[in-house]
Amino acid sequence: MKPDATTAIQQLIVQIRSTFPFDRAEAQICAGPCQGCSLKLLGFLETELDDWEARIDAGERPGLAELSQLIRTSRKIARVLQKADLMQTTGSLN
Repeated sequence: MKPDATTAIQQLIVQIRSTFPFDRAEAQICAGPCQGCSLKLLGFLETELDDWEARIDAGERPGLAELSQLIRTSRKIARVLQKADLMQTTGSLN
């Protein structure tokens, strides 16, 4: 049985937090050629995740559209970070 949208988005948030390099130092993220501001993209994604966690804690129930949007956003940011050699290329987001 597939999880509901709330459970799926919570699982996605855990997966994103464990996959993306949120814990890297700013000097490591900003080193080398820039193909889009990796630091700003990571900050944006972290804000989105924090926002969704707060909304879910407040009782909001996301729909499939919101889940799909978070997946699309994280995939786009992952591609930029992979080009900057900041992420492992193995593994994928749902």
